[in-house]
Amino acid sequence: MKHIVLTGGGTAGHVTPNIALIPRLKELNYKISYIGSYNGMEKELIEQLGIPYYGISSGKLRRYVDVKNLTDPFRVIKGYFEARSLMKKLKPDVVFSKGGFVTVPVVKAAAARHIPVLIHESDMTPGLANRLSIPSATKVCCNFPETVASLPAEKAVLTGTPIRAELLNGSAEAGRTFCGFTAEKPVLMIIGGSLGAQAVNECVRKILPQLLKDFQVVHLCGKDKLDNSLLETPGYRQYEYIKEELPDLFAMADVVISRAGANAICELLALKKPNLLIPLSARASRGDQILNAHSFEKQGFSMVLEEEQITDDSLLAAVRELYANRDRYIRAMTSAQHIDSIHTITTLIESCRLG
Repeated sequence: MKHIVLTGGGTAGHVTPNIALIPRLKELNYKISYIGSYNGMEKELIEQLGIPYYGISSGKLRRYVDVKNLTDPFRVIKGYFEARSLMKKLKPDVVFSKGGFVTVPVVKAAAARHIPVLIHESDMTPGLANRLSIPSATKVCCNFPETVASLPAEKAVLTGTPIRAELLNGSAEAGRTFCGFTAEKPVLMIIGGSLGAQAVNECVRKILPQLLKDFQVVHLCGKDKLDNSLLETPGYRQYEYIKEELPDLFAMADVVISRAGANAICELLALKKPNLLIPLSARASRGDQILNAHSFEKQGFSMVLEEEQITDDSLLAAVRELYANRDRYIRAMTSAQHIDSIHTITTLIESCRLG
Protein backbone atom coordinates (compact mmCIF):
# COMPACT_ATOMS: atom_id res chain seq x y z
CA MET A 1 0.00 0.00 0.00
CA LYS A 2 1.14 3.56 -0.71
CA HIS A 3 2.27 5.33 2.45
CA ILE A 4 2.35 9.06 3.16
CA VAL A 5 3.61 10.88 6.24
CA LEU A 6 1.87 14.15 7.05
CA THR A 7 3.55 16.67 9.33
CA GLY A 8 2.73 20.09 10.71
CA GLY A 9 2.05 21.60 14.10
CA GLY A 10 2.10 24.45 16.55
CA THR A 11 -1.22 26.04 15.59
CA ALA A 12 -4.48 24.79 14.10
CA GLY A 13 -3.49 26.48 10.83
CA HIS A 14 -0.61 24.01 10.52
CA VAL A 15 -2.90 21.02 11.05
CA THR A 16 -6.33 21.63 9.51
CA PRO A 17 -5.12 21.63 5.86
CA ASN A 18 -3.55 18.23 6.50
CA ILE A 19 -6.85 17.05 7.95
CA ALA A 20 -8.64 18.34 4.85
CA LEU A 21 -6.46 16.12 2.65
CA ILE A 22 -7.06 12.91 4.61
CA PRO A 23 -10.40 11.83 3.06
CA ARG A 24 -9.03 12.14 -0.49
CA LEU A 25 -5.78 10.39 0.45
CA LYS A 26 -7.83 7.50 1.83
CA GLU A 27 -9.80 7.37 -1.43
CA LEU A 28 -6.46 7.05 -3.22
CA ASN A 29 -5.60 4.08 -0.95
CA TYR A 30 -2.84 5.77 1.03
CA LYS A 31 -1.77 4.50 4.39
CA ILE A 32 -1.40 7.69 6.46
CA SER A 33 0.92 8.41 9.37
CA TYR A 34 1.46 11.73 11.16
CA ILE A 35 4.58 13.17 12.78
CA GLY A 36 4.23 16.10 15.16
CA SER A 37 5.55 17.31 18.48
CA TYR A 38 5.23 15.24 21.64
CA ASN A 39 2.26 17.14 23.09
CA GLY A 40 1.30 19.83 20.58
CA MET A 41 -2.33 20.57 19.74
CA GLU A 42 -1.86 18.51 16.58
CA LYS A 43 -1.57 15.33 18.66
CA GLU A 44 -5.15 15.44 19.94
CA LEU A 45 -6.58 16.58 16.61
CA ILE A 46 -4.93 13.76 14.67
CA GLU A 47 -5.46 10.97 17.19
CA GLN A 48 -9.19 11.77 17.21
CA LEU A 49 -9.19 10.75 13.54
CA GLY A 50 -7.62 7.38 14.24
CA ILE A 51 -4.42 8.25 12.34
CA PRO A 52 -1.20 6.77 13.79
CA TYR A 53 0.67 9.64 15.48
CA TYR A 54 4.38 9.83 16.24
CA GLY A 55 5.82 12.57 18.44
CA ILE A 56 9.33 13.97 18.14
CA SER A 57 11.32 16.57 20.02
CA SER A 58 10.75 20.11 18.76
CA GLY A 59 12.35 23.48 19.40
CA LYS A 60 11.18 26.89 18.30
CA LEU A 61 13.38 28.82 15.86
CA ARG A 62 13.25 32.34 17.29
CA ARG A 63 14.41 35.62 15.79
CA TYR A 64 14.60 37.31 19.19
CA VAL A 65 16.69 36.95 22.33
CA ASP A 66 15.39 34.25 24.66
CA VAL A 67 17.13 31.94 27.09
CA LYS A 68 15.46 28.98 25.34
CA ASN A 69 17.59 29.76 22.28
CA LEU A 70 20.40 28.06 24.19
CA THR A 71 18.55 24.76 24.58
CA ASP A 72 16.15 24.55 21.65
CA PRO A 73 18.83 23.79 19.03
CA PHE A 74 19.54 20.58 20.95
CA ARG A 75 15.83 19.72 20.86
CA VAL A 76 15.82 20.25 17.09
CA ILE A 77 18.87 18.01 16.67
CA LYS A 78 17.22 15.35 18.83
CA GLY A 79 14.07 15.70 16.74
CA TYR A 80 16.06 15.18 13.56
CA PHE A 81 17.48 11.86 14.72
CA GLU A 82 14.06 10.77 15.97
CA ALA A 83 12.61 11.66 12.57
CA ARG A 84 15.36 9.70 10.81
CA SER A 85 14.51 6.65 12.90
CA LEU A 86 10.84 7.05 12.03
CA MET A 87 11.60 7.35 8.32
CA LYS A 88 13.56 4.12 8.51
CA LYS A 89 10.74 2.43 10.43
CA LEU A 90 7.75 3.77 8.47
CA LYS A 91 9.33 3.76 5.00
CA PRO A 92 6.90 6.32 3.53
CA ASP A 93 6.71 6.90 -0.21
CA VAL A 94 6.21 10.64 0.22
CA VAL A 95 6.03 13.34 2.93
CA PHE A 96 3.66 16.31 2.97
CA SER A 97 4.60 19.17 5.30
CA LYS A 98 2.23 21.96 6.28
CA GLY A 99 4.78 23.94 8.27
CA GLY A 100 5.55 24.80 11.86
CA PHE A 101 8.83 24.28 13.65
CA VAL A 102 8.34 20.56 14.22
CA THR A 103 8.41 19.95 10.45
CA VAL A 104 12.02 21.00 9.84
CA PRO A 105 13.58 17.81 11.30
CA VAL A 106 10.97 15.70 9.47
CA VAL A 107 11.65 17.31 6.09
CA LYS A 108 15.42 17.09 6.52
CA ALA A 109 15.23 13.45 7.65
CA ALA A 110 13.05 12.51 4.67
CA ALA A 111 15.41 14.24 2.23
CA ALA A 112 18.37 12.41 3.77
CA ARG A 113 16.66 9.13 2.88
CA HIS A 114 15.74 10.40 -0.62
CA ILE A 115 12.02 10.44 0.14
CA PRO A 116 10.17 13.08 -1.92
CA VAL A 117 8.81 15.98 0.14
CA LEU A 118 6.04 18.46 -0.65
CA ILE A 119 5.78 21.63 1.42
CA HIS A 120 2.74 23.88 1.69
CA GLU A 121 3.29 27.58 2.39
CA SER A 122 0.06 29.37 3.25
CA ASP A 123 1.32 32.92 3.67
CA MET A 124 2.44 35.46 1.13
CA THR A 125 6.08 35.01 2.18
CA PRO A 126 7.51 31.75 3.57
CA GLY A 127 8.03 31.49 7.30
CA LEU A 128 11.39 30.58 8.77
CA ALA A 129 10.57 26.88 9.15
CA ASN A 130 9.57 26.58 5.50
CA ARG A 131 12.52 28.68 4.33
CA LEU A 132 14.82 26.17 6.02
CA SER A 133 12.90 23.28 4.45
CA ILE A 134 12.52 24.54 0.85
CA PRO A 135 16.01 23.40 -0.30
CA SER A 136 15.02 19.83 0.67
CA ALA A 137 11.58 19.97 -0.98
CA THR A 138 10.55 18.44 -4.28
CA LYS A 139 7.64 20.87 -4.70
CA VAL A 140 6.40 23.92 -2.78
CA CYS A 141 2.64 24.56 -2.81
CA CYS A 142 1.40 28.09 -2.14
CA ASN A 143 -1.73 30.23 -1.88
CA PHE A 144 -0.81 33.53 -3.50
CA PRO A 145 0.39 34.28 -7.04
CA GLU A 146 2.85 36.72 -5.47
CA THR A 147 4.47 33.84 -3.58
CA VAL A 148 5.20 31.82 -6.73
CA ALA A 149 7.49 34.56 -8.03
CA SER A 150 9.62 34.44 -4.88
CA LEU A 151 10.22 30.67 -4.92
CA PRO A 152 12.46 28.46 -7.07
CA ALA A 153 10.66 28.26 -10.42
CA GLU A 154 11.04 24.49 -10.75
CA LYS A 155 9.45 23.91 -7.33
CA ALA A 156 6.65 26.46 -6.94
CA VAL A 157 3.04 25.47 -7.66
CA LEU A 158 -0.03 27.63 -7.03
CA THR A 159 -2.45 25.26 -5.30
CA GLY A 160 -4.49 27.25 -2.79
CA THR A 161 -5.26 25.82 0.64
CA PRO A 162 -7.17 22.57 1.23
CA ILE A 163 -10.53 23.38 2.80
CA ARG A 164 -12.30 20.82 4.96
CA ALA A 165 -15.35 19.68 3.03
CA GLU A 166 -17.56 19.78 6.11
CA LEU A 167 -17.08 23.56 6.38
CA LEU A 168 -19.06 23.95 3.16
CA ASN A 169 -22.04 21.96 4.43
CA GLY A 170 -23.10 23.81 7.57
CA SER A 171 -26.69 24.57 8.57
CA ALA A 172 -27.58 28.14 9.52
CA GLU A 173 -30.63 26.86 11.38
CA ALA A 174 -28.50 24.43 13.40
CA GLY A 175 -26.07 27.25 14.18
CA ARG A 176 -28.86 29.48 15.48
CA THR A 177 -30.24 26.63 17.58
CA PHE A 178 -26.80 25.95 19.06
CA CYS A 179 -26.33 29.62 19.99
CA GLY A 180 -29.93 30.34 20.92
CA PHE A 181 -30.19 33.00 18.21
CA THR A 182 -33.17 34.02 16.08
CA ALA A 183 -33.49 34.42 12.31
CA GLU A 184 -34.76 37.99 12.67
CA LYS A 185 -31.40 39.65 13.40
CA PRO A 186 -28.08 39.33 11.49
CA VAL A 187 -25.14 37.49 13.03
CA LEU A 188 -21.63 38.88 13.49
CA MET A 189 -18.99 36.22 14.01
CA ILE A 190 -15.61 37.02 15.55
CA ILE A 191 -12.93 34.39 15.11
CA GLY A 192 -9.40 34.99 16.37
CA GLY A 193 -7.74 31.69 15.52
CA SER A 194 -6.95 28.76 17.80
CA LEU A 195 -4.84 30.96 20.10
CA GLY A 196 -7.29 33.85 20.18
CA ALA A 197 -6.73 37.56 19.57
CA GLN A 198 -6.60 39.48 22.83
CA ALA A 199 -6.62 43.02 21.39
CA VAL A 200 -9.64 42.19 19.22
CA ASN A 201 -11.41 40.43 22.09
CA GLU A 202 -11.05 43.44 24.37
CA CYS A 203 -12.29 45.95 21.82
CA VAL A 204 -15.25 43.79 20.78
CA ARG A 205 -16.35 43.47 24.39
CA LYS A 206 -16.04 47.22 24.99
CA ILE A 207 -18.41 48.00 22.11
CA LEU A 208 -20.66 44.98 22.68
CA PRO A 209 -23.68 47.05 23.80
CA GLN A 210 -23.58 49.00 20.51
CA LEU A 211 -23.00 45.85 18.43
CA LEU A 212 -25.95 44.09 20.05
CA LYS A 213 -28.28 46.83 18.86
CA ASP A 214 -27.71 45.67 15.28
CA PHE A 215 -26.34 42.11 15.52
CA GLN A 216 -26.33 38.86 17.39
CA VAL A 217 -22.69 38.11 18.17
CA VAL A 218 -20.88 34.75 18.32
CA HIS A 219 -17.32 35.13 19.55
CA LEU A 220 -14.61 32.46 19.26
CA CYS A 221 -12.18 34.06 21.66
CA GLY A 222 -9.45 31.45 22.20
CA LYS A 223 -8.29 29.26 25.05
CA ASP A 224 -8.68 30.77 28.54
CA LYS A 225 -10.10 34.01 27.10
CA LEU A 226 -13.75 33.75 28.14
CA ASP A 227 -15.22 36.74 30.00
CA ASN A 228 -17.37 35.24 32.75
CA SER A 229 -19.10 38.55 33.37
CA LEU A 230 -20.72 38.31 29.91
CA LEU A 231 -21.89 34.69 30.03
CA GLU A 232 -25.58 35.59 30.42
CA THR A 233 -25.63 38.50 27.95
CA PRO A 234 -28.63 38.12 25.59
CA GLY A 235 -27.59 37.86 21.93
CA TYR A 236 -23.92 37.18 22.77
CA ARG A 237 -22.29 33.76 22.82
CA GLN A 238 -18.59 33.17 23.45
CA TYR A 239 -16.59 29.98 23.06
CA GLU A 240 -12.91 29.20 23.51
CA TYR A 241 -12.84 26.87 20.52
CA ILE A 242 -15.47 25.18 18.37
CA LYS A 243 -14.98 22.04 16.34
CA GLU A 244 -18.08 20.03 15.36
CA GLU A 245 -20.42 23.03 15.23
CA LEU A 246 -18.06 25.33 13.33
CA PRO A 247 -19.64 24.72 9.88
CA ASP A 248 -23.04 25.65 11.32
CA LEU A 249 -21.68 28.84 12.91
CA PHE A 250 -20.13 29.87 9.60
CA ALA A 251 -23.37 29.11 7.78
CA MET A 252 -25.40 31.40 10.06
CA ALA A 253 -22.86 34.25 10.07
CA ASP A 254 -23.71 37.25 7.91
CA VAL A 255 -20.35 38.99 8.41
CA VAL A 256 -17.10 37.94 10.07
CA ILE A 257 -14.25 39.63 11.93
CA SER A 258 -11.08 37.55 11.67
CA ARG A 259 -7.35 37.56 12.03
CA ALA A 260 -5.61 37.22 8.67
CA GLY A 261 -3.92 33.85 8.92
CA ALA A 262 -3.85 32.39 5.42
CA ASN A 263 -5.93 29.31 6.20
CA ALA A 264 -8.60 31.38 7.92
CA ILE A 265 -8.97 33.86 5.07
CA CYS A 266 -9.02 31.09 2.45
CA GLU A 267 -11.88 29.47 4.35
CA LEU A 268 -13.75 32.79 4.36
CA LEU A 269 -13.18 33.09 0.62
CA ALA A 270 -14.45 29.57 -0.03
CA LEU A 271 -17.51 30.27 2.13
CA LYS A 272 -18.02 33.72 0.54
CA LYS A 273 -18.36 35.42 3.92
CA PRO A 274 -17.96 39.23 3.94
CA ASN A 275 -15.12 39.85 6.33
CA LEU A 276 -13.17 42.46 8.24
CA LEU A 277 -9.55 41.34 8.64
CA ILE A 278 -7.50 42.57 11.60
CA PRO A 279 -4.00 41.21 10.91
CA LEU A 280 -1.60 40.42 13.70
CA SER A 281 0.62 43.41 14.28
CA ALA A 282 4.15 43.44 12.85
CA ARG A 283 5.32 44.07 16.41
CA ALA A 284 4.09 40.61 17.37
CA SER A 285 4.87 38.73 14.14
CA ARG A 286 6.94 38.79 10.98
CA GLY A 287 4.16 40.73 9.24
CA ASP A 288 2.79 37.87 7.12
CA GLN A 289 -0.82 38.49 8.15
CA ILE A 290 -0.57 42.12 7.06
CA LEU A 291 0.56 41.03 3.59
CA ASN A 292 -2.18 38.39 3.42
CA ALA A 293 -4.87 40.88 4.44
CA HIS A 294 -3.88 43.56 1.96
CA SER A 295 -3.73 41.01 -0.87
CA PHE A 296 -7.35 40.08 -0.13
CA GLU A 297 -8.29 43.74 0.21
CA LYS A 298 -6.75 44.48 -3.19
CA GLN A 299 -8.77 41.66 -4.75
CA GLY A 300 -11.99 43.05 -3.25
CA PHE A 301 -12.58 40.13 -0.88
CA SER A 302 -12.04 41.88 2.46
CA MET A 303 -11.98 45.06 4.50
CA VAL A 304 -8.82 45.61 6.53
CA LEU A 305 -8.31 47.38 9.85
CA GLU A 306 -4.76 47.37 11.17
CA GLU A 307 -4.44 46.48 14.85
CA GLU A 308 -2.81 49.85 15.54
CA GLN A 309 -5.90 51.55 14.09
CA ILE A 310 -8.39 49.81 16.38
CA THR A 311 -10.48 52.09 18.55
CA ASP A 312 -14.01 51.65 19.78
CA ASP A 313 -15.26 54.01 17.09
CA SER A 314 -13.15 52.66 14.22
CA LEU A 315 -14.13 49.03 14.85
CA LEU A 316 -17.82 49.82 15.20
CA ALA A 317 -17.78 51.93 12.02
CA ALA A 318 -15.92 49.21 10.11
CA VAL A 319 -18.43 46.51 11.12
CA ARG A 320 -21.36 48.68 10.07
CA GLU A 321 -19.69 49.54 6.75
CA LEU A 322 -18.92 45.87 6.12
CA TYR A 323 -22.52 44.85 6.69
CA ALA A 324 -23.86 47.69 4.53
CA ASN A 325 -21.58 46.63 1.63
CA ARG A 326 -21.75 42.87 2.17
CA ASP A 327 -23.25 42.14 -1.26
CA ARG A 328 -20.26 43.78 -2.97
CA TYR A 329 -17.82 41.49 -1.18
CA ILE A 330 -19.92 38.43 -1.92
CA ARG A 331 -19.92 39.29 -5.63
CA ALA A 332 -16.14 39.71 -5.66
CA MET A 333 -15.58 36.37 -3.92
CA THR A 334 -18.08 34.63 -6.16
CA SER A 335 -16.35 35.88 -9.32
CA ALA A 336 -12.86 34.87 -8.12
CA GLN A 337 -11.06 32.03 -9.85
CA HIS A 338 -11.08 29.06 -7.50
CA ILE A 339 -8.59 26.19 -7.49
CA ASP A 340 -9.63 22.70 -6.44
CA SER A 341 -6.82 22.61 -3.89
CA ILE A 342 -7.36 19.08 -2.65
CA HIS A 343 -7.32 17.65 -6.18
CA THR A 344 -4.31 19.78 -7.19
CA ILE A 345 -2.25 18.84 -4.14
CA THR A 346 -3.08 15.13 -4.17
CA THR A 347 -2.23 15.00 -7.88
CA LEU A 348 1.15 16.55 -7.03
CA ILE A 349 1.63 14.02 -4.24
CA GLU A 350 0.97 11.18 -6.68
CA SER A 351 3.37 12.59 -9.29
CA CYS A 352 6.14 13.15 -6.73
CA ARG A 353 5.67 9.66 -5.33
CA LEU A 354 6.09 8.20 -8.80
CA GLY A 355 9.12 10.39 -9.50
